Amino acid sequence: MSDKKLPIPPFTEESAKIKIKLAEDAWNSQDPIAVSLAYTVDSEWRNRSQFITGRAEIQKFLKDKWQNELDYQLKKEYWAHSHNRIAVRFEYEYRNRSGQWFRAYGNENWEFNENGLMRKRYASINDLPIHEKDRQL
Repeated sequence: MSDKKLPIPPFTEESAKIKIKLAEDAWNSQDPIAVSLAYTVDSEWRNRSQFITGRAEIQKFLKDKWQNELDYQLKKEYWAHSHNRIAVRFEYEYRNRSGQWFRAYGNENWEFNENGLMRKRYASINDLPIHEKDRQL
């Protein structure tokens, strides 16, 4: 297992955008183990009203998420960055087990360690019910 995830801080706008695209691709893979390896073993998350700590909790959270958010498709966009922090806006679409489609909008603030692993992730997310014909992703 690698303890380094490129690109590493300090971030430039270009390297921040690369980091964002790598995260988007990983989340769209819907592989909880692969996604969790981008985070420190003691990573701290706030996801909506949930507080999650560490890779094992991240994996469980993502497994449950993708069992309930079907046909998940995510798009992340660069918002800002500093030395070891990146801010993104995102939207994703999914349908629940009853067939209702949603578009979720939100913002994330990320903080990375010196090896490029995310140690903090704070996500604010709002879900909007949509009709299947209104899907954009």
